[in-house]
Amino acid sequence: MYLPYEPWLSPGDNAWQLTAATLVGLMSVPGLVVLYGGVMQKRWSINSMMLTFGTFAIVLIVWVLWAFKMGFGHPIGSGSGFFSTFIGRPDPILGHAEEQGRANIPLLSGGMPNFKFPMSSLAYFQFVFAAITPILALGSVLGRVNFKAWIPFCALWITFVYAIDAFLLWGGGWFAHKGAIDFSGGYVIHLSAGVTGFIAAAVIGPRLQRDREIDAPNNVLMVATGAGLLWLGWNGFNGGDPYFAGAAASAAVVNTNLCTAVAFLVWVLWDYLTGRKPSLIGGVNGMITGLVVITPAAGYVNGWGAIAMGIIGSTIVYFSLNYVSRLWPFRAVDDTLGVIYTHGIAGLCGGLLVGIFADPLMRVYRGVGKTPDISAAGAIHGNWTLLKWQFFAALFVIVWSAVATFILLKLVGLFIPLRMSEENMEIGDTAEHGHEVYPSDVPSLGFPSGIPGLAGTPGETAPTTA
Repeated sequence: MYLPYEPWLSPGDNAWQLTAATLVGLMSVPGLVVLYGGVMQKRWSINSMMLTFGTFAIVLIVWVLWAFKMGFGHPIGSGSGFFSTFIGRPDPILGHAEEQGRANIPLLSGGMPNFKFPMSSLAYFQFVFAAITPILALGSVLGRVNFKAWIPFCALWITFVYAIDAFLLWGGGWFAHKGAIDFSGGYVIHLSAGVTGFIAAAVIGPRLQRDREIDAPNNVLMVATGAGLLWLGWNGFNGGDPYFAGAAASAAVVNTNLCTAVAFLVWVLWDYLTGRKPSLIGGVNGMITGLVVITPAAGYVNGWGAIAMGIIGSTIVYFSLNYVSRLWPFRAVDDTLGVIYTHGIAGLCGGLLVGIFADPLMRVYRGVGKTPDISAAGAIHGNWTLLKWQFFAALFVIVWSAVATFILLKLVGLFIPLRMSEENMEIGDTAEHGHEVYPSDVPSLGFPSGIPGLAGTPGETAPTTA
């Protein structure tokens, strides 16, 4: 007799996990697609959106063929030393057993979280995290990166950077074994994306001078829409990481929104205090900062800790973006959207602050059985060990992301130019993709005779609908 639910499966937990994964996916497509398409100049809107879609697609293929198991499988070595627990063995997850069998993440202790949903739910949930990371890094190199080079770079980067960071902190690797924590990716996602984007921007070189001088969004409404999708999508980002639809998920969602609201308002306050007019773009930066800062801590701090992290994180990133950016090496690198600040520095702040504010009474339920509930105590509760390992984990992510990104870019650059041609950079979307974001029926640079298929173009008639 066919049973719709396996005895071990919880329909509620499985439904929440798939919903949370979809919320995170919406942060990339359409969230960052729309945000990037609106925040860039008009002639780079199509290119920015195409790069985002392409990244999302290539990461999924790499993820199911080998990268998921590298981040959340059995260690490639034996023992408990650093190099033996550096990364998992690459394997596909496309068979019946992998897709419909019970989810598991082998840990160094020999146990595993007592998941109540299939491996396919876990794999997709972790995929949307993997996909958004290079999409965030992409924000640093918009306006000059070669589409043909970016796609293979992403495939290599997920394999040799993201999967390793994920295994070391989430998949039961060395830093996890030492006690370092990263609730939803302050280090694995945001710190690595910030560093990767900064190195990529340095290697590929700056945008055209005129793009740097006139750096105005082409559609602020699109920016606001994309930012709103990010804010609410983050409920799945942090709310899904307890892996159970329980109290820890609820607490993580409240802490996420609380920290973000505080960070947004603190950013606006600093604009007033420094003599600036608060802008939508600045407010979005404050919002993103709050979301990133709370990400490594969402389930480990209480509401007071979330408020403190919003105040501290927003202040540090605000002054970094507006003042530290004038110092070397930041002023020497054209980071298009300031990813090193709103993701790199914000992720670092959040990861270190959880080492201070983690509340041991905030417990993350992992299921009965071999694996106990997880809790953490920070420095304000008398435990300085957590902060120590948070520091060392951050140092590794920074160094590894920087070195590996540089090597991978140089490798790809041997076969495909990393930078668009100067001619295409002058023209923009019509040169790269054959159309522009706001086409019209008037003659344009890409279509001297008008846009094909639109009324008013010689030899063309307007399309009809049934």
